[in-house]
Amino acid sequence: MVRRILSTTAALAALALAQPALAAETYVFDKGHTDIQFSWDHFGFSTTSAEFEEFSGELRFDPEDRANSSIDVTIDVGSVDSGFATFNEHLTEKPEWFDTDQYPKATFTSTKIKALGNDRLRVTGDLTLKGVTREVTLDTTINKIGQHPVTEARTIGFDATTTVNRSAFDMGKYAPNVGDEVTISISSEMQRESDL
Repeated sequence: MVRRILSTTAALAALALAQPALAAETYVFDKGHTDIQFSWDHFGFSTTSAEFEEFSGELRFDPEDRANSSIDVTIDVGSVDSGFATFNEHLTEKPEWFDTDQYPKATFTSTKIKALGNDRLRVTGDLTLKGVTREVTLDTTINKIGQHPVTEARTIGFDATTTVNRSAFDMGKYAPNVGDEVTISISSEMQRESDL
């Protein structure tokens, strides 16, 4: 009896090893359908916003366990666009703002993803900006997963938001008159790399 149990167990183990493990799939940004924006209060008169035009990254998505997914993003901070060229130069060149001569890139690396149900995720990770790293959490909603009707690539669309204090990244000038809180909003389509 013991021999039969051991034999069965060994056979099941061998079968399990023979089955291909489901690996996370790699997705990359569809830049034409991705917006990375940030906005802040301007003296109480308006909400001002800008966006980054150049970025790259990978989403490693586990379809069987979304919490086992991860994402890395790198942003070319010098690509900031406020819609006003003089202000763009002010943001990128001044040492009290992005200071892109010293800090040309910003990065986000996820450290934990929690599935909340109803296609909602809480994505926690490390945001590095101006050489300062802080933990941030993005409230994320998966809008749709499926084959893109034009590219035919499997595509994941999502929206994500978080709020950070710019003073935590050594950019606190004019606070609190110009809002210290900055809302970061991302709307993106990412396509499975193997389909491209």
